[in-house]
Amino acid sequence: MNEIKFQERIDAEKKIEPKDWMPDAYRKHLIRQISQHAHSEIIGMQPEGNWITRAPSLRAKMILLAKVQDEAGHGLYLYSACETLGISREELVKQLHDGKAKYSSIFNYPTLSWADMGAVGWLVDGAAIVNQVSLQRTSYGPYSRGMVKICKEESFHQRQGYEIMAEMAKGTPEQKAMAQDALNRFWWPSIMMFGPQDSDSPRTGNAMKWKIKRQTNDDLRQDFINKTVGQAELIGLTIPDTDLKWNAERGSYDFGEMDWDEFWSVVNGNGPCNKQRLAHHKKAHDEGKWVRDAAKAHAKKQEVVAN
Repeated sequence: MNEIKFQERIDAEKKIEPKDWMPDAYRKHLIRQISQHAHSEIIGMQPEGNWITRAPSLRAKMILLAKVQDEAGHGLYLYSACETLGISREELVKQLHDGKAKYSSIFNYPTLSWADMGAVGWLVDGAAIVNQVSLQRTSYGPYSRGMVKICKEESFHQRQGYEIMAEMAKGTPEQKAMAQDALNRFWWPSIMMFGPQDSDSPRTGNAMKWKIKRQTNDDLRQDFINKTVGQAELIGLTIPDTDLKWNAERGSYDFGEMDWDEFWSVVNGNGPCNKQRLAHHKKAHDEGKWVRDAAKAHAKKQEVVAN
């Protein structure tokens, strides 16, 4: 009976809150999805942080610093939302370090030039916005509310990235070539960010039934492509897909086949930067232990004083 009432509440578009009854499968799905989202925000700071000291101007440095700071905040919001499901942050991080939890495959690609900061902002954050706008209506209250602020900041990140690409595209031939190269390398990983095709995504059924997700992977991917092609054309860059063409009957772009072997290889830990990204996170986590210990000691002292 509980499951029937739970589904009725979902169907009535009422939010599920932390103290509400929920099926174990719903809780587990949320922990997996929200923790993966949180891990992605934190790991995603690495390829951008790599360019802070090499930004080409003070303005660019300030913007990139602000963006990396935003990503840390997003991770905080998401870890906090995940903790409302009865799992500790320590356990979430342990799952990441033990390889039991994943993060977005896109962050296992290297950022080789300043143009890559443009590609990451424009494409990666642009893809994130397409996904996260629908997550503002997800059925779990803390996740839904956290996404409202995150989406506002991601919009800033996307515009910042597009500005970099637009400026380089109208610069010297060498600068335009650098922007095109970044687009070439990040295009396919970006559209694979939405996850496997719906036919290969067994969790999609429950996610849609419980309204955790509002659109399927394939629908989100199509939305992103439809929005991005015109943006590339506007600044004179070319999407690296010879099969890309407008389908008037569908009202959408047809596009080429993605390299799913590469996708699964990266997801399973064999991408260009998988080991580097995780090793860096473990090192930072270990070196920050004294800060966490000091914060806990202070909180315990304050509790004793209050009592």
